[in-house]
Amino acid sequence: MNTRRLISLTLLPCAVALGVAACASSTSTTPKPKPSPSPTSAIAADQKEIAANWTAFFSAKTPVSQRVSLLQDGSQFASVIQAQATSPLALAASAKVTKVTVITSSQAQVTYNILESGTLALGNQTGEAVYQNKTWKVGVASFCALLTLEAGGSTSSLPAACKSAT
Repeated sequence: MNTRRLISLTLLPCAVALGVAACASSTSTTPKPKPSPSPTSAIAADQKEIAANWTAFFSAKTPVSQRVSLLQDGSQFASVIQAQATSPLALAASAKVTKVTVITSSQAQVTYNILESGTLALGNQTGEAVYQNKTWKVGVASFCALLTLEAGGSTSSLPAACKSAT
């Protein structure tokens, strides 16, 4: 009996120690709250979104409805975007973003190249991206500047929304 009691007294502290360890480990596995993104990582995410959206806007593979949604106040330009979607120039054009500088939480400067069938057509262009409706979009002023360039510098045929944007 003494042996049994001795074993019980020896095992009891071990069982208590194991129980405490188990409780301690269960509290340490509680998920920690996700840290807020740092300003640097938020800017990097914005830059990535801006570049992706800018590239998608100028891609002939992007559906017209999506291009309209990627342009600031795009609904005002839906007919222009639709008309250009089938033009040989638009079908061959694409954009390659080379630099994005976030200026404010709603405005960024974009440096980009316009390629025609993969060949540089307009290099080192500067445009504006704007944050509208929770999306970074191509700025109207940038789009209208390209429409003016396409029209040989004439602004007479530009949509009314371009006249108020410049």
